[in-house]
Amino acid sequence: MPPRTTFKFRIRIERGGDVALGPGKVALLEAIVETGSITAAATMLGMSYRRAWLLVDATNRCFRTPVVGTRRGGKLRGGAAVTPLGLKVIARYRAIEAMSTRAAAAEIAALLHMLRK
Repeated sequence: MPPRTTFKFRIRIERGGDVALGPGKVALLEAIVETGSITAAATMLGMSYRRAWLLVDATNRCFRTPVVGTRRGGKLRGGAAVTPLGLKVIARYRAIEAMSTRAAAAEIAALLHMLRK
C-alpha cells in the first residue's frame, strides 16, 4: 500500500481586508484554552509574546465581543481565557475546515497528482 499523501488545506475568514480568523489564530486560541495564558500559548506555538498578543488583539477587534479575556498580574495572578464566544468560534472554524476538506477531497487529490514528487 503506498504511503498516504498528506496535505494542508487552510482557510482564512476575511472581512474588510482584515483576517478575522485563520489557522494560526485558531491554534493560538486553542493553546490559550490549554494553558490559560497568552505567554504560555505563545511559547507552546514557538512565537513571541508580542506576536501572540497582536494576533489576540486583532482577533478581538474583528468580533462583536472579545474572544479572549485577560486579567492583569500581581497578587491575583494574570492570565487569559477564551470566552464562550471564542469557544464557539473555534468549534465553527474547525467544523468549516472539516466540511471543506471533505467537500474538496477529489479536487485536492487531483491537484496533488499534478505536483512534482
